[in-house]
Amino acid sequence: MNKAEMKGAILQAKFEKGLKWSDIATPAGMSDEFVCSACLGMNHLEKPQADAVAKALGLDGEVSAALQRFPTKTWDHPIPTDPLIYRWYEMLNVYGETIKEMINEKFGDGIMSAIDFTMNIDKQEDPKGDRVLVTISGKFLPYKSW
Repeated sequence: MNKAEMKGAILQAKFEKGLKWSDIATPAGMSDEFVCSACLGMNHLEKPQADAVAKALGLDGEVSAALQRFPTKTWDHPIPTDPLIYRWYEMLNVYGETIKEMINEKFGDGIMSAIDFTMNIDKQEDPKGDRVLVTISGKFLPYKSW
């Protein structure tokens, strides 16, 4: 089973069972966001966590094995067409250079790691309309001179 087949099986089982990502991540003892990313094929899980996810979904060892394989991180479209994903693309196009400038000003010349990284997505209730609260934390990695 490849990562695309795994993703399809997981999303189908999640839908059929009416599960939330927290229902799948909790048995694995991991964050909803990371388990979701692994289930979508963009990260991998170690065997105990992969087995727990497969079990929560009622899926077999093929899915667990696919979850354990290292991913090839690729994108299908240069510009995303899903409206929610496109808005993130738009935000990075509008504010990406600002983010870079602010990070460089506060930390120096370098990057924020997407490897040593955490992300939390929360709902923030607001009488004017609920808000999406995304917290991203990545380790700063300075460029070195040689």
